[in-house]
Amino acid sequence: MKLIIGLGNPGNDYQNTRHNLGFIALDALAKRWNLSSWKQDFQGLYIYEQSKKVILLKPQTFMNLSGQSVLALVQFYKIPVDNIIVIYDDLALDPGVIRLRLSGSSGSHNGMQHVVDALQTQAIKRIRIGIGAVPLEQKGKDYVLQPPTKPEAILLQRAIIDVCDALEDYMRYDFMHAMNRFNRGGQD
Repeated sequence: MKLIIGLGNPGNDYQNTRHNLGFIALDALAKRWNLSSWKQDFQGLYIYEQSKKVILLKPQTFMNLSGQSVLALVQFYKIPVDNIIVIYDDLALDPGVIRLRLSGSSGSHNGMQHVVDALQTQAIKRIRIGIGAVPLEQKGKDYVLQPPTKPEAILLQRAIIDVCDALEDYMRYDFMHAMNRFNRGGQD
């Protein structure tokens, strides 16, 4: 069983913000796979797709407590950490650039840090979606909780397609194959 987690914040106020790209990516993947029956449990929304042997999870604990939902589901289904991927926004990458990594620190991402803390390991696969650096005149929290600009939105729409393609590549082959295919361009 594989677990794909998209990080974000619940509620309409956050729906189309930069910080919800994990949720947006999972929604796109679910649509691509014709999955629509999100269930509520484990402090999150999830879909268990038996034929693909995968669970999609959108924690509903708010970003900074995402690990609570992840840990509850992981413990219930006994999912090994090797079978987990987390998708989230990243300030260190240019808008629209995606980067797949096998492990590492959370950088400054509080949601990913909470998942790392909950699972007690940095060896968690992840797909980071670039949103660009915070403009000098803004605070980080304000920037990530705003919708992207129109030019950024175009780049991010392409990035979401790339994320879905990378996840399908991972499901068909393996994560290294997806990394080799999709890690290109942009800063890291």
